[in-house]
Amino acid sequence: MRTLREIASLRETLDACRRRGQRIALVPTMGNLHAGHLALVESARRHADVVVATIFVNPMQFGPNEDLDAYPRTLAEDQRKLEGAGCDLLFAPGTATIYPRSLEAQTQIRVLEVSEGLCGGSRPGHFDGVATIVGMLFNLVQPQVACFGEKDYQQLAVIRRLVADLHFPIEVVGVPIVRADDGLALSSRNGYLEPEQRAIAPRLYRTLEELRQALEAGEPVETTLAAGLARLDDAGFVPDYLELRAPDLGPITTATREARLLAAARLGPTRLIDNLTLTLPR
Repeated sequence: MRTLREIASLRETLDACRRRGQRIALVPTMGNLHAGHLALVESARRHADVVVATIFVNPMQFGPNEDLDAYPRTLAEDQRKLEGAGCDLLFAPGTATIYPRSLEAQTQIRVLEVSEGLCGGSRPGHFDGVATIVGMLFNLVQPQVACFGEKDYQQLAVIRRLVADLHFPIEVVGVPIVRADDGLALSSRNGYLEPEQRAIAPRLYRTLEELRQALEAGEPVETTLAAGLARLDDAGFVPDYLELRAPDLGPITTATREARLLAAARLGPTRLIDNLTLTLPR
């Protein structure tokens, strides 16, 4: 695996791949990699001849009171993991390479509607930062395929809308959530949890599973979600949201069958998100 830090060398390397007729897949990350990230690389490996991963802790998607400075940077370990997973090329630019001017002067991409509410409601501007960096990486790498995890389901929906609206010739592949043995969705931020919080954290997923069973059995949506919020609160979480949406994140209707149950909640300073799919009864 080669590691590149400059845009010119990235473009030169990928131009040579395209001249050879090779299909390119992109896996954007912020590093501090875990098995969920490596599942993205493995999926990309199945879809393309050349797998390009990126590691860039994007300051534009962090709010003023969020954990940009504390976000773990583990490049050497990440390189080892990526190589073991079959990655061909790592692009790990510095902030000045991506944003040579101040963030305030940077052109931004805003994806309307699908970025609103849920995490977008709690983290204003977050998805503008996500859409901007992903759009930039799409331009730099020009992949045929890009892989994103379903844990960040709203992010996946934002990227899909971005690709559709801006006519990028890219197939966006959603990769299923990778979980710990106790059900907790893997996340780089899980490392922030204190031991007692880590013991509580799987109850977020277990609560979603209980709600799925109730909703699939025909229990009323509003009362079921209210009960779920109460369970999270009783477990020690501070819930941010718990919502049932259509797969495109639009509202459910009487005609909706496939749906997504999405939740975000805090344990201490750590914000956890999770989601699962379910089938509503007719």
